[in-house]
Amino acid sequence: NLLSLGEEPPSMLWGLDPMFNAFNRLYVKDILQMRESCQVAGIYFYKSHPIFEREDFFFDDATGVINSLCWKDEQWRDQGDPATCNSARGKFNPANELKKLRQAQHSSSHLEIGELLRVRARQDLQTTERYNVSDPVMAVQISWMMEVPQLYRHGSASYLLGRPTRILKDFLKEKEITRFRPYDVQDVLQPQEPEAGPSSGTTTSFKQLRELLQKSLQILQDECFVFHKVKSQDEVCHVTERDNDLLMAIRDILREDCRREKCKGISPLLTPFDVRQRYSRNVSKAALELVLKALECNSDIISYFVV
Repeated sequence: NLLSLGEEPPSMLWGLDPMFNAFNRLYVKDILQMRESCQVAGIYFYKSHPIFEREDFFFDDATGVINSLCWKDEQWRDQGDPATCNSARGKFNPANELKKLRQAQHSSSHLEIGELLRVRARQDLQTTERYNVSDPVMAVQISWMMEVPQLYRHGSASYLLGRPTRILKDFLKEKEITRFRPYDVQDVLQPQEPEAGPSSGTTTSFKQLRELLQKSLQILQDECFVFHKVKSQDEVCHVTERDNDLLMAIRDILREDCRREKCKGISPLLTPFDVRQRYSRNVSKAALELVLKALECNSDIISYFVV
């Protein structure tokens, strides 16, 4: 039903109404009773307030409201009763069986306003799966809302790479390794599975293992647990706390500065410059702080504050 021109305000004044551009939650009864504007198609009025987009469904995924438009499939249109068969009662009727099958499929996938749905889809693109959830007291929905943050957290890259990084770090500490090449520790991240025959996925598994090792070593390098003394194709990784050459270089720098009459030590701010000149330019400030802390734990050096 269309409103008459005298029952609705002019279209130029619709923008002054706060309900025009806002998201309005209405009861199904009110939505069905809304009347369409005679000035602009697609605009409906609720108690003299213009409402935009009445035909939309809204899904709540516990992180916000996703605006999605649902179109009814043409195959669910009522095609009328199938032609009656003159065969005897009790015999198999393909038309009736097909109709029952369509009704069962329609009842499981039919959507109504206000129903609770479980949706699987790419974000803001198209739905790949949906089905009704029978949950009158919202127990399943509450459980899902509590589970979603954990799924998002477990799906992050830092969480997924945490376990292989810890395995690699514990292996280097346990074996007291000072330097290594990436392919030397690649087998450490190999999953403990029973031996099997050759399969077509061997190449893919090797690439995935290689990529996992590179990402884990990058995390260890960001944490300054390992570093590269020389940048080359055959990169050798040095364990920061167990690199004897780096420890000796820092001790020599501190010993020389302590021998000066006016100096009773050296500031940690000046140490990186001297170490990069004598040892390697790839040693970061955070790695040097880690080595200085290890030397102090072994009582090789002491640190103090000057007021």
